[in-house]
Amino acid sequence: MFTRDILQDLKKWADRSTRKPLVMRGARQVGKTTAIDMFSKDFNQYIKLNLEKPAEKEIFEKEYPFPDLLMALFIYAGKKRKEGKTLIFIDEIQNSPKAVALLRYFYEEANDLYVITAGSLLESILDKRISFPVGRVEYMAMRPCSFREFLFATGNNQLVEMLEQPEIPMFLHSQFSSWFKKYATIGGMPEVVARYAEDADITALDTVYNSLIQSYSDDVDKYADSAAQAIYIQHIISNVFSEGGKKITFEKFGGSEYRSREMREAFRMVEKTMLVRLVYPGTSVMIPPTPIQSRKPRMHVLDTGLINHSLSIMGQMVFNDDIGETHRGIIAEHIVGQELLASNSSISKNLYFWTREKTDSSAEVDYILPYNGKLIPVEVKSGSIGKLRSLHLFLDSAPHTVAVRVYQGEYLVQKAKTIAGKEFTLLNLPFYMVHRLERELDKII
Repeated sequence: MFTRDILQDLKKWADRSTRKPLVMRGARQVGKTTAIDMFSKDFNQYIKLNLEKPAEKEIFEKEYPFPDLLMALFIYAGKKRKEGKTLIFIDEIQNSPKAVALLRYFYEEANDLYVITAGSLLESILDKRISFPVGRVEYMAMRPCSFREFLFATGNNQLVEMLEQPEIPMFLHSQFSSWFKKYATIGGMPEVVARYAEDADITALDTVYNSLIQSYSDDVDKYADSAAQAIYIQHIISNVFSEGGKKITFEKFGGSEYRSREMREAFRMVEKTMLVRLVYPGTSVMIPPTPIQSRKPRMHVLDTGLINHSLSIMGQMVFNDDIGETHRGIIAEHIVGQELLASNSSISKNLYFWTREKTDSSAEVDYILPYNGKLIPVEVKSGSIGKLRSLHLFLDSAPHTVAVRVYQGEYLVQKAKTIAGKEFTLLNLPFYMVHRLERELDKII
C-alpha cells in the first residue's frame, strides 16, 4: 500500500457540507478498493460491504423503510450510528439495483454518513441495467498510478518534494529522466508498481501483466450483450494492448474479418470498462475541441506498461536513452496522455488531438489542451523547433501564440517563429513535468 493522490480529492469531498454519495469509477485493478481502505483511516468507524456476498446484498433487498434499513446495516456491521464519523463503502454495488436506488436517501435523509460506492464491472452496465439517482450522487475517476505516485511507491519521497517546488532544480534533470523512463517502461498499474518497488526486477513482472490481462479477458461474458458480441470483445481485448497508441480502423481490426459495425459496437462496450479510450481528432484551433467521429480514432489504452509487455519491447525501453526512440515514438506519446489523465480525477477529463481539415494532409498535433479559453497544441517530439511542422501549422491559424513541446530535454521557455513567420512562445517541458503542464502555462500566459 502506497500513497495515492486521489486521497487528497477524497478528503476534499469529505470536507464539503454539500457532498453527495460518491461513485468511484475506474477500470479493474487500478486500486479503488485499496485507496478507499486507506481513506477510511480518517474516520471513527468504517463499514465495508461487498454486494457479491449474499448476506450483504440482502440488507438492501428487503422492503424496509429507509431508517430501518440503516439500523439493520449498523447492526450487521456491529457499529453504532452516532459514534463519530462513519464511512460506508459499498463495493460491487452493480449487483443490487435496489442499493443503487437507495443512494438518494443517504443524500436526503442521512447526510451525516459518508458513503462511497464502486464496482469492478460498474462501467459496463451504467446505462444498461441500473440507473444512479440523478442529482443525488457525484462521481470521481481513478486511474493507474501517476509518475508522482510511482516515485512515492519506490521510496523517492525527496524527489517528489523537489518535483513540486516552484522551480525544479535542473541538476536533478538526469535523475528525474531516469526514473521517468522506468515509469514509462513498467507503467502505473498498482500491482505492477508494488512488485517493482519490492525488488526492482522488470523481468519478474511478466506474470503480473499476464494475470491482469487474463482478468480482463475473463470478464467478457459479464458485460457482453450476446454470445456473438462476447466473441468480438474477446478479440478486442486480445489485440488492444499491442495496438495501443495507434490510429485504428474498425473494419478488420486486429487482422480479423469482422465488419466495422460489429467492431464499433464492441469497442463501445470495451470503452465502458475504461480499458480503452478512443480519441477522435478535431480540426478546429479554437474552443471547443470538437472531435470528428467520421475520422480514424487513436486508441489510448488503460496503461502504457501493458502495451510494452504485449509488444515485448521493455528491453528497448530500458536500453534506449530517449523513450521517444521506442516504437516510432508511440510509447512516449502514450505515456504523456496517461499522465495528462492521471493529473485529474474528474470523470469528464478527456484527451484530444488535432489534424488539418484537408483530408489529404498528414499534419497532426499529438494533443490539444483546453486551457483558459484557448486550445494549446502539445507535441511529444525531440529535435529542433523547425521540425515541429504540424505545430507550426496549428499556430498559424490559432488566435494565440503559445505551444508546448514535451521531450527528453531540460525545461526551457523560448521565443520562436513558425515557418510562415508568426512569432510564438514555446514551452519545452521534460516528460517528468507533464503533470504540472497547466501550472507552467500559468507562468508564461
